[in-house]
Amino acid sequence: MTDSIMSKAATMEIPINSNGDTGTLPEDDSLEQAAKLQWSLDEKVGSSRGTRLILEQEGKQKKTDLQQVMVSGPNLNETSIVSGGYGGTAEGIIPTSSIKGPAVHYNAEFNKRIPVTGIGSNMHHSSSNSSMMAEEATRGVAVEKLETVKKWGLNTYKCTKQMISERFGRGSRTVDLELEAQIEVLRDTKRKYENVLRLARALTNHFYNMVQTQHALGDTFADLSQKSPELRDEFGYNAETQKLLCKNGETLLGAINFFVSSINTLVNKTMEDTLMTIKMYENARLEFDAYRSDLEELSMGPRDAAAMARIDAAQQQYQVQKDKYERLRSDVIIKLKFLEENKVKVMHKQLLLFHNAISAYFAGNQQQLEQTLKQFNIKLRPPGADKPSWLEEQ
Repeated sequence: MTDSIMSKAATMEIPINSNGDTGTLPEDDSLEQAAKLQWSLDEKVGSSRGTRLILEQEGKQKKTDLQQVMVSGPNLNETSIVSGGYGGTAEGIIPTSSIKGPAVHYNAEFNKRIPVTGIGSNMHHSSSNSSMMAEEATRGVAVEKLETVKKWGLNTYKCTKQMISERFGRGSRTVDLELEAQIEVLRDTKRKYENVLRLARALTNHFYNMVQTQHALGDTFADLSQKSPELRDEFGYNAETQKLLCKNGETLLGAINFFVSSINTLVNKTMEDTLMTIKMYENARLEFDAYRSDLEELSMGPRDAAAMARIDAAQQQYQVQKDKYERLRSDVIIKLKFLEENKVKVMHKQLLLFHNAISAYFAGNQQQLEQTLKQFNIKLRPPGADKPSWLEEQ
């Protein structure tokens, strides 16, 4: 702004007379006003610069004083806090050094507050450490699951490859001819015993219906004997005969139910348990052959360091699968042996019971039928025992 005014003043017209002298300007004081304005502006600029220098000097002096106070000032840890009013005892004085809390240091160079590690930072570090430990534990579980899935996938791939090779006749399988024959006999025996069980249950259902019919027929004869005086004796004889047949039929039905229960236990529990072990044995045999084929393929390949490491790992896996296969094979042999012995004992007892009970019933020998049930420790349920009591229904 000053430069513009000065340029304006410098470029103003100055009238010149005919002799070349400047004329007088009694009424034009523009130059004088411009000079005064320039002087006032210079004075203001100078005063503002002086004020700025004074403020800078005062700031430097305060900074120097603060540094001296921080260096030679009193130690805050040695000061005390007085609790209570005037005239308090010394017990009310609490040294600040005993107060735990996050301390603050002043950095004189940068004039900043720097927090010192304390309880708050320790709590922060402990929480961060606990979160890190939780993350590491979660990561460890995830890695373990990933390794398990990886091993399962590799094992499934090898077993599937081995199974397909066996079905197409390209791969070899381990065969125990004697054990395979015993397993096949067991499966055939189980199928036949299941058929016996199915027929025995059908006989039980039909015989139960016949006994219920005889019971209803006997009640009808007894009712007619009361309402028909001229045929009272005839209806009475038939009513007693049907009631006796119904009683013997219930006794025979108890024997047949015991026979069915024993056959069901033999087929669906004992034989099924042995077949489950056989299934585990067959799976172990498939895994054993899969790892054996893998080891044979690696053995036929190159013999460098990497190949030898893979061969050693395959050899260890092969040995593990071999031990598992041998152990399950031994279990199957033992279970087949005990199953055969148990089957002979159970069937001998049950077939004898079935024969004696059927013979005594159709011969009309009630005493022999009851003696047969006592011989095999069979207890008949009283009428209405099939229905649960009100306490059992609760």
